[in-house]
Amino acid sequence: MSHLTIGNLKLKGNLVLAPMSGVTNLPFRLLCKRYGVSLVISEMTSSEAVVRQNPKSIERGFTCADERPMGIQLMGSAPDNLARSAYFLQERYRPEFIDVNFGCPAQEIIKNGCGSGLLRKPELIGKIIEQLSQTLEVPLTAKMRILKDFGETLKIARIIEKSGACAITVHGRTQKQGYSGKSNLDFIKGIKKELSIPVIANGDIYDEKSARHVLEYTDCDGLMIGRAAIGHPYIFRRISHYLETGEILPEQERGERLGDFFEYVALCRNYDLLSFNDLKLTAQWFTKGMENVKKVRVEINKTQEIDSIMEIMRGMDDRAPGRLPADEIIEQLERSDLQII
Repeated sequence: MSHLTIGNLKLKGNLVLAPMSGVTNLPFRLLCKRYGVSLVISEMTSSEAVVRQNPKSIERGFTCADERPMGIQLMGSAPDNLARSAYFLQERYRPEFIDVNFGCPAQEIIKNGCGSGLLRKPELIGKIIEQLSQTLEVPLTAKMRILKDFGETLKIARIIEKSGACAITVHGRTQKQGYSGKSNLDFIKGIKKELSIPVIANGDIYDEKSARHVLEYTDCDGLMIGRAAIGHPYIFRRISHYLETGEILPEQERGERLGDFFEYVALCRNYDLLSFNDLKLTAQWFTKGMENVKKVRVEINKTQEIDSIMEIMRGMDDRAPGRLPADEIIEQLERSDLQII
């Protein structure tokens, strides 16, 4: 498997966990690291909120030694505030890099002129990257979507490179597509061919074979995986193993997936990040695709408290060979000395 290099950061592999709001908190990132992801990135963080010293936004940068290397993704449209917030987070958490979002297609982000809303303002993108790269001590990267026209897309990618970014991630869908339709690998391939900085491909990577196809077709330096990892952090072990050996690993047993869920719960407790709404969603994600769980998923949806969710999930635990029972997993992790920095 290839090794991705971002500025002075040399990774052991080339698989990156995509930043996803409401998903890629510290506990989930730690699970992905345990399964071999090369690099993790925080949830997208508003630069304006950081400048206002909003505690919830600042806390998105929480990290620990076990997840290193990691990056923090920022979203915003004002170069000064992006630089101020990036510098603040760099000094507080010492991430290995900072990433800027030019790709989010959510309407509430676009209407504020952020995310993929910036793709129609290439000059502003250049100013943002230039000011950030001059402010930071750590490498700067960017994530973007494509436009309908390849020439316009390449123009923005070149501006990002010229203005000081050390790497770029390209999601092969337009803003209008959102997450529907297909990712345009030809656009990603074309950008990789024209740029000298590392290019990371994103979009339509959902298993081992799609990962290899995207990597080989685009000739990119790395792969960023998002939605396919939700509830399935094990996907990183499957993909990395396949890229190295050509062998497809067996799917996880139910008990193994439940074990991952219980580890997630324990990590949330350890970092004081356990909440009912998050746990309810996570329980749905980790049971998706399991056999004969329709009734269970309906029960989870009806729950009103954390204890009820845990009781349902414990009831599903078949104690697969090689896994600890749920309660032992939780107790073991809660006794660990993991610390936030």
